[in-house]
Amino acid sequence: MSEHTVKEGKTYAIVAYLTLIGTLIAFFMNREQRNEFTSFHIRQALGLGLSYLALSYVIGSFDSWNASGIFMLLFFVLYIFGILGAATGKYNEIPFIGTFFQRLFKSIGQ
Repeated sequence: MSEHTVKEGKTYAIVAYLTLIGTLIAFFMNREQRNEFTSFHIRQALGLGLSYLALSYVIGSFDSWNASGIFMLLFFVLYIFGILGAATGKYNEIPFIGTFFQRLFKSIGQ
């Protein structure tokens, strides 16, 4: 991966982590000129966003502020990890589940 590719894809890679709408914007903007760096971060952000939606329903059923607070803090930290990776031009996979997201959404960006 060249530094030029990373530099070109940084903006959309960061946008991908800004809610699921940002992920969709980055996805559609990346369709014309495929950028591998942006595609990597789109897959990570999409996995995080969908995981958040699915798990928040389950965590919300516990009706506990402690469980909800810990859950939101965990995902906040994971999103910050992804944004920092995109901003610094690194291929940082989300801990524990990033490899799974890359395999699950491998068709994005190819």
